[in-house]
Amino acid sequence: MLSTFMVTPHFINNAGPWGLLLIAIVVLVLFGRGKIASLMGEVGKGITAFKKGVKDGAEELENKSDEDTVRQARDVTPESERDKG
Repeated sequence: MLSTFMVTPHFINNAGPWGLLLIAIVVLVLFGRGKIASLMGEVGKGITAFKKGVKDGAEELENKSDEDTVRQARDVTPESERDKG
């Protein structure tokens, strides 16, 4: 029978700085510098867009008061249903 020890490589269990460097080199060789750079650029754009959305949402919540929300709300009840209430 195969144990977990035999299936899992040793460097994965003890991935120190040298192991991480080796993994980074292998990934760089497999995918190439251009592909990794474009991927990191897309990740950076996504993080920036997320932060901007969170900031805009917080500002929108701060600027809006409950009175403004009530004033902007409108009654969409059909005419035939309004009189029954």
